[in-house]
Amino acid sequence: METKLNWGNPYITTAVYYLGFIGLGMGIAVLGPTLQGLAENTGSTLAQISSLFLISSFGYLLGSIAAGRVYDRVKGHPVLSLMLLMIAVSMIFVPLMKTLLYLQILFFIIGIAEGSLDVGANTLIVWLHGDRVPPFMNGLHAFFGIGTTIAPLIVAAVLGSSGSLNIIYWALAIIILPAGLLIIFSPSPSHILASQQAEERPGVPILVFLAALIIFAYVGAELGFGGWIYTYATNQIHANPTTAASINAAFWAAFTAGRLISIPFAAKLKPQIILWMNLYGVIISLVIILLFPSVEWLLWLGTIGTGLFMAPIFPTIMNDTQSRMHLTGKIISLFFVGTSLGSMTLPWLMGQLIAPFGVSAAIIAVLCSTLLATGTYYILNMTQRTIPVPPPQLSTSGKSE
Repeated sequence: METKLNWGNPYITTAVYYLGFIGLGMGIAVLGPTLQGLAENTGSTLAQISSLFLISSFGYLLGSIAAGRVYDRVKGHPVLSLMLLMIAVSMIFVPLMKTLLYLQILFFIIGIAEGSLDVGANTLIVWLHGDRVPPFMNGLHAFFGIGTTIAPLIVAAVLGSSGSLNIIYWALAIIILPAGLLIIFSPSPSHILASQQAEERPGVPILVFLAALIIFAYVGAELGFGGWIYTYATNQIHANPTTAASINAAFWAAFTAGRLISIPFAAKLKPQIILWMNLYGVIISLVIILLFPSVEWLLWLGTIGTGLFMAPIFPTIMNDTQSRMHLTGKIISLFFVGTSLGSMTLPWLMGQLIAPFGVSAAIIAVLCSTLLATGTYYILNMTQRTIPVPPPQLSTSGKSE
């Protein structure tokens, strides 16, 4: 007897989201290790080619803003499919671009698609699983971490065997393409039902703003630490390039492990408990680094602790806000505006502080950003008590269209 795959099964749909998020993580992480090669392809300096970071981030910001309204009005899976296919096709053309302007346009398009994909998957997985979403949300972001880990490994393997940029970007396109095709077969979580739930559990503007501010501060701290810990290690403990790179890699490895470890905890503990544990864990880890700046093994310990405790914060914020209000595409897009602004401004600000105040200023800025997120979360909880917000509905999943 032939068994047919049930594309309406929410777990199959979730698996396709996870596959798409591996692709998203790879697409975001591949730029850094291939920047030199792209500069050679286009005859650009590193200063000129670094504009791709800003341009793709700006595209991501615009995609995030526009996506929320789109997902609230139309079926989500065709949009997700289009975004994934846009990323896959763009990856094919990236190594073929010989002019910087055309490459910038391409990465602007990729940024728009990545922003829309990020908002869409986070929105649809909430609609798909309802109040049972926490472990699935943590899983979604764990697979993003897996993607960011895989991409540099592919780059290292290809370049180590004298391969070309073509192979790297075409391999990513091949990995991303199946998710874009498979999602078409799965019915979309209902945007109509989501609109009805939004009326029953509306988003309170002050709570949405505070949650977006937490995300802004957290993402800035995450990318700031990941971006500057190599420089900190080489200057503070005079680590050689190999050791500094290993410390940097340890942060991202711990980060990915932290997201995987958080999945069972998300199924058992309230988001508020997980958030407080991780915020305090990050603060303690950063304080260890700052109090013992010349002790290498404590730098390793603090770096790994920072990665482990930072990892669950973003998906847990999403779970926490879902417990307070219904998350529409518009609300989630506002959260990702916070993500975009935090990623563009705070790591840059940390770099500006290093020249006048020394490399420790970057880690102090990460700590201050984490304290801002922690203090804002305390204010959010206090504010919640003064605002009558309807309790969550008892339904556990959204109907599909």
